[in-house]
Amino acid sequence: MKRYLNILFLLLTIATVACQEQAHEHVEAVETTYTCPMHPQIVQQEPGSCPVCGMDLVTISQSGQNEGELMLSESQMALGNIAVQQVTLSSVGNNTILTGRLVIDETQTDIISSRAAGRIERLYLKETGLKVQKGQPLYELYSEELLTLQREYLLALTQHQELGAENPRFASFLEAAKQKLLLYGLTEAQIRSLANSKKLDARVTFVASSSGVVTEVAAAEGQYVAEGSMLYRLSELDKIWLEAELYPQEVNNATIGDTIHVAIQGFMQEPLTATVTFISPEFRAGSQVALLRAELPNPDGQLLPGMQASVTIGGTSGSTTVTVPTDAVIRDAEGNHVWVQTGDHTFKARMVTLGEESAEQVAVLSGLQQNDKVVTSGAYLLYSEYVLKKGAEPMASHQH
Repeated sequence: MKRYLNILFLLLTIATVACQEQAHEHVEAVETTYTCPMHPQIVQQEPGSCPVCGMDLVTISQSGQNEGELMLSESQMALGNIAVQQVTLSSVGNNTILTGRLVIDETQTDIISSRAAGRIERLYLKETGLKVQKGQPLYELYSEELLTLQREYLLALTQHQELGAENPRFASFLEAAKQKLLLYGLTEAQIRSLANSKKLDARVTFVASSSGVVTEVAAAEGQYVAEGSMLYRLSELDKIWLEAELYPQEVNNATIGDTIHVAIQGFMQEPLTATVTFISPEFRAGSQVALLRAELPNPDGQLLPGMQASVTIGGTSGSTTVTVPTDAVIRDAEGNHVWVQTGDHTFKARMVTLGEESAEQVAVLSGLQQNDKVVTSGAYLLYSEYVLKKGAEPMASHQH
């Protein structure tokens, strides 16, 4: 009897060990299953190629991918330019981005007006955009008033030449007549030519008193003008103004003296730096916007009035928090989420709560920890790939 029981116990032990080995082999077999990243319905027990697309199969765990996870192959990672970055603690700049416009510096604008009443006989410059040098002829004016002043000067000159040695008063008369011609816009060279030739001419050529660029032509040949009528507007462009509009919630983000970054649309690769010189103390009539102005150096004259610009007013919140690049955040109807790397070539969508945001960084108040790795490039490709494979939004099952 005892021998019989020993034999029975031995048989039971052998059967138990065999079952355990078989179960172990079964688990190992399940753990080494393979699937296609593009066609998850393809599952094989051995490595190989996908019969649908020919892509190399990748291994999956016994339980498969978790809900919300997505697995990519090496080729998909390369083609999608998938880049991963570890989450860090930093400050988020509360940048304000405005749309601005380049305008003429009004402090460097000169008005060329008629020095006397008369008729415009000739305009030497008839179009805007032309550069003007100091002393360059601008217009020719026919004026009876200027003819009278020339006659008075020649009379005073003759008296001084004939009687000046006996009576010094004639020298002062001559100087007064000369100063009157200078005040009316004649140059020293023109007065010397008049004194030498003794010829009166009702047609007088006037020259530019300063250099600049013609930004407005306000007269035409043959036109009668009054004394003081505007003929030209000249502006210097070695400095130029940038003007942008601030809404009430943006006014406190800028102060006079701040450094701003200016990107000229379609002109320069790198943004320019400028200093805020003026913020209007009141809103424009009939609107809720205040004017911000900054000066830009323009030594080469490449910046032109009317160019559009993008203005960035910088600043920092002062506190450190978990931040990610703005391109890493997917925003859809279900909320905001990022893709976190959970394993080799495996990513999972995770809902996040956002805080302050700048042009490049956004603060994450919840949903991420400091050592998490998030996808910073190709996040939208992961989103599209997940919808294509799973047929649902990554955050569709998330409880808001």
